[in-house]
Amino acid sequence: MHLDDLPGSARPGDDGPMDLTAVSDVSRAVSAAHLFVYFAPESAEEAAVLGVTDRGPAYLAFRSAAMGAVPWQVTLAAFYNFSPRAVRAMAGVWDAAPPERWQAARFLAVGRAMRRVDVRLTDDHLAQARSLIDPVVAGADYAGKVLAAANASVPLPPDPLVALWQQITVAREWRGDAHLVVLADNGLGPCDCLVLHAATGRLPAALARATRQWSDEEWSAATARLVARGWLDSRAALTTAGTAARERIEVETDEHCAALWAPIGTAGARRFAALSAPIAGASTAAASHAS
Repeated sequence: MHLDDLPGSARPGDDGPMDLTAVSDVSRAVSAAHLFVYFAPESAEEAAVLGVTDRGPAYLAFRSAAMGAVPWQVTLAAFYNFSPRAVRAMAGVWDAAPPERWQAARFLAVGRAMRRVDVRLTDDHLAQARSLIDPVVAGADYAGKVLAAANASVPLPPDPLVALWQQITVAREWRGDAHLVVLADNGLGPCDCLVLHAATGRLPAALARATRQWSDEEWSAATARLVARGWLDSRAALTTAGTAARERIEVETDEHCAALWAPIGTAGARRFAALSAPIAGASTAAASHAS
């Protein structure tokens, strides 16, 4: 189906209260369009040019570069579900290269990856996408939204597709920042929320533990706390109450994000999700090496 035939082409911003389904859909779309940068081989190659070949510190440097040369403890606070030992490993990345070079390298990796898999948006669709996401970024309330605010302060690159990706990144990090508030409100600490997420099956526990580096003792203690709440059973499987709690957390996050997308309304959010789909689809391919 052609992009012009997809839903959401009505005039945005004048269609009443935000539909939370549209908020959820556009949130998933921006997340999918953003995420590939951490898996694309171009990112590892650009990090190696800067002298960092360890994937963990490179990820932390790329994602936190917008905040400037902050101590690793600040990155830990912003990332929430990583253990201190995982984030401490990034100490020294700003000595390898300043944050501005990491940010430039990230843009270079994104552009290279999207060109490799031939991400295609017409000039008209790029203009439509920017006409929707730009007022979202400009009108957002950044109070308490550390990663989103940092990314919104980054000058946009001249490449139109990479510039669109950076605006998408602001929206993705805004939702992530809002999600942390909801997690805290629900009494879910950094390890607890990760254990609960892994229990849904959407995040492999082995991957979560390898990248976030919680110890066996810390993982077990978090599991025990969730069992005590009735959210996991004795086998660490998600209970009915746990499923309901996880769904409630997602809805509460979407409720926070309704304000983010309000400048373009439900129709605009749906249209932007449709316009983002080619980036997300092609960018999934960018996470794999070229054949």
